[in-house]
Amino acid sequence: MFVNAVWSLLGWWVLVCTAKPAWKENATVPLVLWHGMGDSCCNPLSMGAIKKMVEVEIPGIYVLSLEIGNNIAEDAENSFFMNTNDQVTMACDKISKDPNLQAGYNAMGFSQGGQFLRAVVQRCPSPPMKNLISVGGQHQGVYGLPHCPGHSVAICNWIRKMLNTGAYTKLVQDHLVQAQYWHDPLNEELYQQHSLFLADINQERSVNETYKKNLQALEKLVMVKFLKDSMVEPVVSEWFGFYKPGQAKETESLQESALYKEDRLGLQAMDKAGKLVFLTSDGDHLQFTDEWFKNNILPYLH
Repeated sequence: MFVNAVWSLLGWWVLVCTAKPAWKENATVPLVLWHGMGDSCCNPLSMGAIKKMVEVEIPGIYVLSLEIGNNIAEDAENSFFMNTNDQVTMACDKISKDPNLQAGYNAMGFSQGGQFLRAVVQRCPSPPMKNLISVGGQHQGVYGLPHCPGHSVAICNWIRKMLNTGAYTKLVQDHLVQAQYWHDPLNEELYQQHSLFLADINQERSVNETYKKNLQALEKLVMVKFLKDSMVEPVVSEWFGFYKPGQAKETESLQESALYKEDRLGLQAMDKAGKLVFLTSDGDHLQFTDEWFKNNILPYLH
């Protein structure tokens, strides 16, 4: 009788330890947000509003809006001046230590936050990112900076000067975020040799099979292009397109590019598997309605 009781207790213990709690099975997938240039994690008019909308539409969801720095002011400043690779490392560390994200999460990046989160999935596969939603992210970089968001006019004027005079010098690459995804189609060799960030995650110098494998592990890579975008040049970069080689007038789609044909990132395989999603919004950069967001983005967050 004692033996039977022991075996019954042991069986109960195994059942408790191996069974998945009901709340885990029904829980929503957490969400990680990363803001764009000049913004911050918690601006009530941007990321704060997005976070609130998601929480209202998906009750019980956990949302982490990444703060890169010790406060909101530092977060906004770092979006201009902190080495992007260091920012990605900081984001990976925050994500890996957050107990709410350990079973996996969805991620949504706005403008440059889109390519930064792509670096996270390529470099930091644990915990796993399920879906990556890039809202106006410049995945093939930019060759132009028409204007900046918010009240950053003076900063933008200085940035333009630095980009036009020496985007690939060590000083500018080390300290100016936008230079690290500046892609000069007239100087491809210079870009490939000296780009600290974008040339690495786009496999321009060599193919890192781990990057490729990690990106292909995504369930969906969702890319939003803004049809009236006046900030991103060229706008096809938001769909992983860019200028045709050797000039800066005619553009080509992702599918026409060497990046796709050589499948250096695994995008061709992902495309054929139905993992790439191309969405449009009929507005300027990051301008969309609540209705558009709910109809087009929310389905990928459940």
